[in-house]
Amino acid sequence: MMMNLFSTFDPSTGMMSINWISMVMPMIIIPIKFWNNSNKMMLTMKNINMFMFNEIKSSLKLKGSSIIMISLMTYILITNMNGLLPYMFTSSSHLSFSLAMAFPMWLSSMIFGWINKPKMMLIHLIPMGTPTMLMPFMVLIESISNLIRPGSLAVRLSANMIAGHLIMALLGSNHTYTLFVMIILMILMTFELAVSTIQAYVFTTLINLYSSEM
Repeated sequence: MMMNLFSTFDPSTGMMSINWISMVMPMIIIPIKFWNNSNKMMLTMKNINMFMFNEIKSSLKLKGSSIIMISLMTYILITNMNGLLPYMFTSSSHLSFSLAMAFPMWLSSMIFGWINKPKMMLIHLIPMGTPTMLMPFMVLIESISNLIRPGSLAVRLSANMIAGHLIMALLGSNHTYTLFVMIILMILMTFELAVSTIQAYVFTTLINLYSSEM
């Protein structure tokens, strides 16, 4: 039972696995007219992008990186939504996906900060008001905190996507589809839609906050 349950996250199901292609499917199936015509879906995406731009602009210090942040959030959001479709592979539930998003962004910001603003990076290692006796320990703690940031970002995204899918898979394995089970599944689907949006927003916001420390 447990093997069947977690096999929903197996990226190598079947003789010719094409599960990872689901990461690029949203970009392929959307027609070119979608980007040219002003429809309700396009207006919704524009509103989301403007909301994200206003949120990021308040704490953004690097000019031009707002496009990267908005593109990253849009891609993660589409990938999370894509995983909610029936018989679709949830790539965002794997650390290989989320870590590939978090680690390059964190590493590039660290390299940029230590090369161009080393004083600011050193200042952040010692919080204001720290006693002299505790300064060496605070440097060690802050250094470890900085090193585990990409891992915590990746685990946060993957764990939240896995949790909801596991609950829905457990309920879906119950073949006695009563009215109560159907109502619970509908509530969980609504909850998963909210989690997919919130996790994309949290992932992008945390990366933006980490880069704003430079």
